[in-house]
Amino acid sequence: MNLSYRFYYIVKRNLWSYKRFVVPTVLVSLGEPLLYLIAMGLGLGAYMGLFGGKSYLSFLVPGMLITSVMLASAFECLYGTFVRMIHEKMFDEFLVTPVSAEDIVTGDIIWAVMRGMVSGLLMLMVSVLLGIHPASNWGYLMVVVLMAAVGFLFASLSMIVTSFAPNFDFFNYYTELFLTPMFFFAGVFFPLDKMPAAVKLITQLLPLTHAVKISRAIYNGTFEPFLLARFAALLIAGAVLYFFALYFMKRRLIK
Repeated sequence: MNLSYRFYYIVKRNLWSYKRFVVPTVLVSLGEPLLYLIAMGLGLGAYMGLFGGKSYLSFLVPGMLITSVMLASAFECLYGTFVRMIHEKMFDEFLVTPVSAEDIVTGDIIWAVMRGMVSGLLMLMVSVLLGIHPASNWGYLMVVVLMAAVGFLFASLSMIVTSFAPNFDFFNYYTELFLTPMFFFAGVFFPLDKMPAAVKLITQLLPLTHAVKISRAIYNGTFEPFLLARFAALLIAGAVLYFFALYFMKRRLIK
């Protein structure tokens, strides 16, 4: 694997480009999760009872925070990477320099993780303003680490999808058939304990389910050893998907 420190230049280039459009991109990244948070957490939550002795908004925030990370990192490695690769032809230009294909892919994935964490940190700030925050000061650090792991996993997975995409329409299969159903059935909006057994089994195969459980435990201050296993599973899955992303993207870039 020809990976070097030069991936830093890819991240730096994306950062400079991002700075020109920072306000609209931040608003877009924050818009949908914040809309769900306000409409359902404050609106619908006013008509609902307590969840484990806490308000519905307290139940909703940990899942929405992780979801905002997932969506921002995933979309960056879908549409952002595709534009740079196909429409702007930047990857072709990078490849005639000492930058390798592995550097390009790694730089884009790390950049997507950063984008996801920006969205997550903004959601964290909003939740604190609404009075919802992690149970301890260490919880803030744990949430940030969790956001990085979630961003890395979904950035790598989305990069694999991009490696096969012939056009933008191809991404609809991934977003509509995988990301959106996972968003609604990963325990973000409601507990999963009363779902049918078959549905509960499927949800345990979704990475967002485990990330939401960890996030909610951090916010509630309810830790259990099995949460470490869930976090380890996210890290292992992210590492495996990253190497697959390197392989498939390199195969597409170098023909």
